[in-house]
Amino acid sequence: ARGMEVMRGPASFSTNDECGLLVDGFDGPPVVMMPYNPPWYADLLESHGFAKAMDLLAWRIDADVAALDRWSRVADKIMQRDGLSTRSFDVKRFDRELRVVQDIYSDAWALNWGFVPMTDAEIDFMGRQLKPVLVPDFCIFLMKDGKDVGFALALPDLNRIIKKLDGDLFPFGWLRLLWGKSKIDFGRILTLGVRRDFHGKGWDSLLYNGISANMIAKGVPSGEMSWMLETNDAINNAMARAGGECYRRYRMYDVAL
Repeated sequence: ARGMEVMRGPASFSTNDECGLLVDGFDGPPVVMMPYNPPWYADLLESHGFAKAMDLLAWRIDADVAALDRWSRVADKIMQRDGLSTRSFDVKRFDRELRVVQDIYSDAWALNWGFVPMTDAEIDFMGRQLKPVLVPDFCIFLMKDGKDVGFALALPDLNRIIKKLDGDLFPFGWLRLLWGKSKIDFGRILTLGVRRDFHGKGWDSLLYNGISANMIAKGVPSGEMSWMLETNDAINNAMARAGGECYRRYRMYDVAL
């Protein structure tokens, strides 16, 4: 009645949040802020007329097998050549930093499949969720001429502690979660991007290199980068060259109304 022709999902509630159905890579536990489901869900949806719209990929990177040294050398050359620097998230200016993230995100991903801009209310809600568990060095900004032109955000895989709590965060579960986050040795790079004016310069690799180095320095030698559109050949090829493993695949479905 309102002109909608296609239902797309699953998503809670958009591509800014958890989305996709796990269709490949069921070994191991679910990772923070990524969906998980039994294998038979895909057959159930497809038997009711849902068809693949797009696959979202998760890449696993382990410091002991990845070509991080080569990536670091390339990143250093680009940083020198283009006069770039990086900085960590400033928790003392939390609200201001959130607006920087929102602004870059809205520009960098504007042309991506399924993109929906984040509203002020959404970014504020995300900030409230992340603030207690944010590691400042796990959110870095790329700077050019004193201006922020890109950012990357990672989190320790909090699910590894939550699982031990059996989902019980109260009354003392939250304390165990906060105390234990520094001991987690697996992380997830949630998002990474550069303003559209600077696409094609290889600057995304600088963010990947910087945040990976920070994670390793904090005792997180392994993690995943998720998710990537299956059509993003540039980043997927870069992940493969760096020694990454495409170890999980999530699917977005369409069905005609």
